[in-house]
Amino acid sequence: MERVRKKSFIVSTLLTPLLMVVLMVAPSLMMLYGSSDQKQVVVIDRSGIVAHRLVSTPEVMFIDESQMSKVDACRTFNEDSGIFGVLYIGSEIEHRDSVQLITNEPSSMMVEEVVNQQIESIVEREKLRAYNIENLDEILASVDTNIELATYENNGTGEEASMESTSSGINYALGLVLGMMLYMLLILYGQMVLTSVVEEKSSRVIDVMVTSSSPFQIMMGKILGIALVAVAQIAIWAVLVIAASNFLLPLVFSAEVNATNDMMLQSIVGTLSDTGYIASLFGCQVLFMVGGFLLYAALYAAAGSAVDSVQEGQQYNTLIMMPIILSIIVMMSIFNDPNSPIAFWASMIPLTSPIVMIARVPFGIPWWEVVVSLCVLYISFVGVVWLAARIFRVGIFMHGKRPSWRELWQWLRTK
Repeated sequence: MERVRKKSFIVSTLLTPLLMVVLMVAPSLMMLYGSSDQKQVVVIDRSGIVAHRLVSTPEVMFIDESQMSKVDACRTFNEDSGIFGVLYIGSEIEHRDSVQLITNEPSSMMVEEVVNQQIESIVEREKLRAYNIENLDEILASVDTNIELATYENNGTGEEASMESTSSGINYALGLVLGMMLYMLLILYGQMVLTSVVEEKSSRVIDVMVTSSSPFQIMMGKILGIALVAVAQIAIWAVLVIAASNFLLPLVFSAEVNATNDMMLQSIVGTLSDTGYIASLFGCQVLFMVGGFLLYAALYAAAGSAVDSVQEGQQYNTLIMMPIILSIIVMMSIFNDPNSPIAFWASMIPLTSPIVMIARVPFGIPWWEVVVSLCVLYISFVGVVWLAARIFRVGIFMHGKRPSWRELWQWLRTK
């Protein structure tokens, strides 16, 4: 209650969802408003087949100066001319170094991509023309096809009306958001446990508390108390997200979705508007957050009891954080295949399962995997708490010297 009443908790709870929205929208805004000015590129074409077919784009303007030599062009269109660079195309266009982009400023991936794509397309068409196909341009235009793939989850009926539409893109986004949210909670509140134990130990508050409570009760009370702070924060976020998905999204996007045949947009809005689905995701988030936090908080509490300052605890903190960081690395790789062996086993190992499994859940994995992962996680928590308590009961009374790994092992064996 002391932590929940703080203004910092209230502000962070309300601002974090807004920050996540900003982080998701920011890349699109940067692409929309962050585009640079059009680059001017002078073309020297010795092949005679490219320059007159290059098409200027909003990113690149092509200027045909094929009558000039490369040396004269580089001298004339230098950095003082305002020209971005010179594109030289040799007579044997497919030979190594036959196509050169000589720039007056650091090169741009955007410009290079536009130049590469257009030259490749022009050369490919020239090769096709060698086969003397009549109306080649019309044929290529008529066969140009865009396929919009619609994905559904198989329910055994084979009827589209009864199958649920899915989207790997929205599953990826949901898994990434949930996984990163859990990562931040484990780091933030785990550190909070370590800091709290160190502060109470250094101020000798624990020495007074053990007169009325056992060390195990003190450790579990601290862990559960801070865990409830995290649960309260997730509950508030869940209410905000569910309310937005139930009322705000249909109100804002219903007209646009009904007016378009974009299957992707319909799938995204349909998924985010499914209150039951969103609620189930947050339910899983709470279960894995509580299990993962209890597991790591016990380790943080044991580490905090073994040192006299937060600085000394950084050695143990680094070791505790390694599995969490590994979870993020695995999480990024499972989006290519959520059912790969590394994804499956990482979602079963207790130290990595909270983050990895919650990132897999939006992909519709079998529920038995979720249940098994939760059971292993909570059983492991009991064992870790038992080990951490043996360190905690000795460490909270030790002052002045950081214990060695050998001494920690002896504390574990002390009855």
